[in-house]
Amino acid sequence: MEKLWYVVHTYSGYENRVKQNLEKRVETMGMSDYIFRIIVAEEDYETETKTGIKKQLKKKIFPGYVLVEMIMTDESWYVVRNTPNVTGFVGSAGSGSKPNPLLPEEATKILSMMGYSIPVEHDFVVGDVVTVLDGPFADYTAKVQSVDAVKGKLTLFIDILGREVPAELDFASVVKI
Repeated sequence: MEKLWYVVHTYSGYENRVKQNLEKRVETMGMSDYIFRIIVAEEDYETETKTGIKKQLKKKIFPGYVLVEMIMTDESWYVVRNTPNVTGFVGSAGSGSKPNPLLPEEATKILSMMGYSIPVEHDFVVGDVVTVLDGPFADYTAKVQSVDAVKGKLTLFIDILGREVPAELDFASVVKI
């Protein structure tokens, strides 16, 4: 059971109200271990009024939809589905069936559009010794200096001719020794 992102369909214009209602339901029904983040996809844009004053406004990227990060169980599905102004889940095969989650790439793309990020799963820690798999440093041994789970990058010190050279590589470009 892992937490994944699901798309919930709401009545148009009720996205923020659904978010507030669902947050209250999660708290009162003790579902915080199963329902984590609830996001209305919005972006900022600037508009100018007749008087020449610029205003910052928010525009919904997906009107009528709310993103919910949750672990899908019968109870969590019931809580979300029966929240006022929710019409159902996107990706559900029909009445009474569990929905399909967003693919990780889809969730990452949507969340990055709004400035959110999803930390990448890893098992690297500072001080690990790794071997570089590809690129100009292929087959070199390096020591992990820092880990950035949000970007999926490692800062390494690679020993080249007796000197430690800093490099930043993706998690997929190295393997632990």
